[in-house]
Amino acid sequence: MKKFFVDPDIRRAETLPAYFYQDPEVFDSLKERVFYRSWQWCGDKRLVPQTGSAYPFEFIEGYITEPMLLVHSHDKGVKCLSNVCTHRGNILISKPGKVSQLVCGYHGRRFDLDGRFQSMPEFKEAIDFPRPCDSLHEFRLWNWNGFLFTAIDPLFDFSEVAKVLDERLGFLPLEEFKLDKSLSRDYLVNCHWALYCDNYLEGFHIPFVHEGLNEVLDYGEYETVLYRHLNLQIGYATDSDEVFDLPEGHPDYGRKVAAYYYCLFPNMMFNFYPWGLSVNIVKPISPDQTMVSFISYVCDGSKLDRGAGAQLHTVELEDEEVVEAVHKGLKSRVYKTGRFSPSRETAVHHFHSLLANYLNEA
Repeated sequence: MKKFFVDPDIRRAETLPAYFYQDPEVFDSLKERVFYRSWQWCGDKRLVPQTGSAYPFEFIEGYITEPMLLVHSHDKGVKCLSNVCTHRGNILISKPGKVSQLVCGYHGRRFDLDGRFQSMPEFKEAIDFPRPCDSLHEFRLWNWNGFLFTAIDPLFDFSEVAKVLDERLGFLPLEEFKLDKSLSRDYLVNCHWALYCDNYLEGFHIPFVHEGLNEVLDYGEYETVLYRHLNLQIGYATDSDEVFDLPEGHPDYGRKVAAYYYCLFPNMMFNFYPWGLSVNIVKPISPDQTMVSFISYVCDGSKLDRGAGAQLHTVELEDEEVVEAVHKGLKSRVYKTGRFSPSRETAVHHFHSLLANYLNEA
């Protein structure tokens, strides 16, 4: 596979080439070199509210199908364990529920709620048994104000992300945010997953694509802040729109913030509005298709239909129309690569640089 280069100087840099979004080999390499090294959303702690609660899931549903299990153990709170029996590889738990221990339905191997091997029928004659590997593998888990994230082999610690999030969001009653399934849904988008992220990472297109959103955001004040594996876009409101009530000492105190848009590399967006949070998880399917899951948490329902956080479905459909058109355009025989706006596309440049660096690693 060819090496990718994104000039660190955005004034000179070119975007990733068109074939990045089309080549099946590149698509497969992104799975191995980017997603297996990433942190991913598990849900919230209410999935396992009490001791013995168990919740099975896949690392990235339909894409990286690593079987995982959230378990509320007796002594150590919520843990993320492998959902695969260490005897013959059977799936241990197939649906959420409450258990006293983890028992394999194939041959009866038993584990406690911390994943430690407990017993196994017909193994008295086995030599050097049990071994440490006969217990369940434990994956890293980070609980950020009740929201859960896990990783298989991460290249960075989630603490660096949590520190950045806390800087501006620490004043919010995040533990009180309630999942609203009526506002949550999946979107099938006919484009490469990274192209969807490219679009999210800049407000440059807002005046051209989102008429309604442009009316409530001050485009001239729109701001982007870059971190190592995270970036933040801040949408400031026009005079009459819904804004956060920021406390004294807050980095943005005195400013009319309508929305905080965080993107965690490579594929997770956390959009905070005065009414609550919209989580967007971008799940690759193929070089030509992506599933985007919108998961909504509400803290003040009276503000749902006002400001930058209103009409999210309409904004999503507008975004889908443009990214699907760009995906088609990238198949042109004459288009090779583009350039970045130094003032408006710093987050896209940052994203492309990270992708190139991850892919180029041996």
